Amino acid sequence: MNAEEIDKIIEEAQSADKKLGKSSKKEFPTEKVRAVLNALFIIAAVATVVVYFMKPDDKALFYMIGFGALGIKIVEFIIRFTL
Repeated sequence: MNAEEIDKIIEEAQSADKKLGKSSKKEFPTEKVRAVLNALFIIAAVATVVVYFMKPDDKALFYMIGFGALGIKIVEFIIRFTL
C-alpha cells in the first residue's frame, strides 16, 4: 500500500463517520447538558466558598450548598460515562 491508497481509505472512513453523525442528530444532547451542569457546579462551588467566609457561623447553609454542588458534579459525571 502506498500513501495515496492510505489517504483514500482515511477519507472514506471520515466521510462515513460524518454520514453516521448526521443521521443520529436526534440523540440526547449530552454535551449541552454537561456544559450547563458544569456551569451550575462552578457557580455553586464559588457560592460555597463565599458562604464559608461571609457567614462562618451558618454551617448548615455551607453544607447544603456544598453538597448540592457535589450532587450536580456527580450527575454530570454519570452522564459523561453512561450516555
